[in-house]
Amino acid sequence: MTLHDDAVLVLKGYDDGGDAHQAHLRQAYLDHLAGHPDGMWKACGDGHLTASALVIDPERGRVLLTLHKKLRMWLQMGGHCEPQDTALRAAALREATEESGITGLTLLPGGPVRLDRHPIPAPCNWHLDVQYAAIASADATERISEESLDLRWFPYDEVAAVADASVVLLMESTRARLAQAG
Repeated sequence: MTLHDDAVLVLKGYDDGGDAHQAHLRQAYLDHLAGHPDGMWKACGDGHLTASALVIDPERGRVLLTLHKKLRMWLQMGGHCEPQDTALRAAALREATEESGITGLTLLPGGPVRLDRHPIPAPCNWHLDVQYAAIASADATERISEESLDLRWFPYDEVAAVADASVVLLMESTRARLAQAG
């Protein structure tokens, strides 16, 4: 199975939780992949899927955010899919591990937590982000990657003061999923 095929299956199975905007994005992602065999790759000029993961430490009630070097914004870990990626889950976990420096992360069961489409500068137009959540142990040690200016743990109630609405929504959805599971 190709990464493209995996993405289609993941999106077809994505639980939008009855959110009309998430349902619309899910269909837009599926339409994009149907019309773009290269829709997983950075080279696709009309946009491409990306995979990200919010690193969370539920025992201490905090999330790990990276101060992105290019964007200068506090974001979850994530980025472009690579040729060796065989599944969106694997791409999200790879990105979270690379950018956080934390080994032993585990993705929250149940598939993606949210979808987020945002414009990016030319030559491409859109990132179609498939967002997961990764659980870190309370004793996890982070390490700043070359893609970051900083890496910092934030208590849940401080995230809205430093991050944009997409990160806040991802954190809230992740916490809701944790509460349902727990």
